[in-house]
Amino acid sequence: MRGPLGDIVVLDLSRALAGPHAAQMLGDLGARVIKVEHPDGGDESRGWGPPFVGPDEEISTYFLAANRNKQSIAVDLKSDAGRDLVERLVRRSDVLVENFRTGVLDRLGLPVERLHELNPRLVVLSITGFGHDGPEGGRPGYDQIAQGEAGLMSLTGPPGEPHRVGASVADLLAGIHGAYGVVAALYERERTGRGRVVRTSLLAAVTGVHSYHGTAWTVGGRVPAAGGNHHATIAPYGAFRCADGMLQIAAANDGQWKKVAALLDIDPDMAKYATNRDRFTHRDELIADMEKALAAHDRAHWLARLGEAGVPAGAIRSIDEVYAWEQTRSQGLVVEVDHPVLGPVELPGPPLRFDGLDGVRHTPPPALGQDGDAVLRWLTELEERER
Repeated sequence: MRGPLGDIVVLDLSRALAGPHAAQMLGDLGARVIKVEHPDGGDESRGWGPPFVGPDEEISTYFLAANRNKQSIAVDLKSDAGRDLVERLVRRSDVLVENFRTGVLDRLGLPVERLHELNPRLVVLSITGFGHDGPEGGRPGYDQIAQGEAGLMSLTGPPGEPHRVGASVADLLAGIHGAYGVVAALYERERTGRGRVVRTSLLAAVTGVHSYHGTAWTVGGRVPAAGGNHHATIAPYGAFRCADGMLQIAAANDGQWKKVAALLDIDPDMAKYATNRDRFTHRDELIADMEKALAAHDRAHWLARLGEAGVPAGAIRSIDEVYAWEQTRSQGLVVEVDHPVLGPVELPGPPLRFDGLDGVRHTPPPALGQDGDAVLRWLTELEERER
């Protein structure tokens, strides 16, 4: 496949989720991604499940989620031969992705200084748990630990009961931030001719999306708390019960609120509901009044009426329903790949679309070390061409 990064080579030394997700995003944009894995078991996420699939139930669906559009080579970075091969690859790469704990690359004999000595144009993406420096920079980090330490769990779930976000958002956001940092550094390299180190962390990724929760404290002096399924600053905005379950309604301005009120036979101009500030102050009463009216009909009825009125509203879908939804498929968010063991399988697709690149074919996540010979041939050909 080709794409905006079709001439870029990425050396992916990362494992688990944050780093592999960043490298996968670069692969989705057309980069050639060479994933370096330890010969004994490879990326640790190959062992994470359930579910496991395949004839012997040995293939992790977790691994499949973060490693499409990559090649895999098996390398022991602690061996002389392994380091020699990686150094050869560094010379021909544009990007190196790693998410080791601080100091591990140094101990492997691959500090940043050595990497840039081998290739001054190399962009290095380094993802850590809590940052590469500072009083706790060396801490190991996993997603749920970062969700708690960075305050996200205090904002999630019912009041007084911290919950983790169901998806591994600290890892995924770190990967997203990392990928966009890499693209910026590649653009800068066109001017300067030199690469640089791009750093992010799980802590930075979560803190970086505090948004209005952050300014509620830093500017407003209020510590935000969990609000369950309702917005922290807007009302009505959340999940509401109707006759056969729940639906979501988001009235982000007074005009939308008046449309909701008209449908539910509520006076939109009464003092306690006239403005967003009033509605938020009396939110419990507002929810009760709305749910009393919503109880008269089922979700299908209300979603149709809200849609006709132009009010943002929606169902709460299960994962299987999302992937069966024609709108999801129409946006390229499901891709089919031909896996060498599983055959044709569907994977979650990339979130970006580019004009003229619809219908691009993606390659399946690789088996451990399956591309060692192909990568070595490619590397040798490049080296011989440059002699």
